[in-house]
Amino acid sequence: MSFLDSPIQNRLLAALPETDFQRIAAYLERVEMPLGDALYESGVKLRYAYFPTTCIISLLYVMKNGGSAEIAVVGNDGIIGLSLFMGGGSMANRAVVRSAGYAYRLRADYLVKEIARSGGRRSQALQDLLLRYSQALITQMAQTAVCNRHHTIDQQLCRWLLLSLDRLSSNQINMTQELIASMLGVRREGVTEAAGKLQQAGLIAYSRGRINVLDRAGLENRVCECYQQVCNEFQRLLPDPIKK
Repeated sequence: MSFLDSPIQNRLLAALPETDFQRIAAYLERVEMPLGDALYESGVKLRYAYFPTTCIISLLYVMKNGGSAEIAVVGNDGIIGLSLFMGGGSMANRAVVRSAGYAYRLRADYLVKEIARSGGRRSQALQDLLLRYSQALITQMAQTAVCNRHHTIDQQLCRWLLLSLDRLSSNQINMTQELIASMLGVRREGVTEAAGKLQQAGLIAYSRGRINVLDRAGLENRVCECYQQVCNEFQRLLPDPIKK
């Protein structure tokens, strides 16, 4: 298996000690993640935990009237299925693939047994890693809520683009303005205007649902402090990958 087809593309799996990784690796299943695929719905019991490698997953909160907003984004830095680790079994949000690619999935029952085995002592490394990731994800959710309330659509779009780039291997993001508006919880016209400003400034090129980032440094100069706050917390809490 090459690195480009390996679970160690996922930062959490790559950070596990070799013995812990090998024990889990035998049960990992590589799965394709098509754009728009729902991994779970609100209140539905989770059957798998997913470790994204080349895809990006949006955690969405959906209102009764059909409106939705993205509360967090998960890519090769994390895991989908924290409720399994926390004991809830299901989540109040929805998880949808917003950038197609691949992930490795682990049966829910195996993850639960791995955490619970020997009172958690045998899998202390995995348990500690998931706790740290949980804290980082909570920070991202809180910062997203603050950003959506206090910052402009331009700044929100810059944050959204940069968070996506951090979890992709290219500068291209395939996403329509309508879907971006749904993720941010704003009107499509607002996203159109914000994207137009970024394009006029030479920071992005947008065409037919495809965004090419031309000047990342320019986006970083325009984004609000929320982006860096999330990055700092992830860097502080999550260890560097272990060479395997």
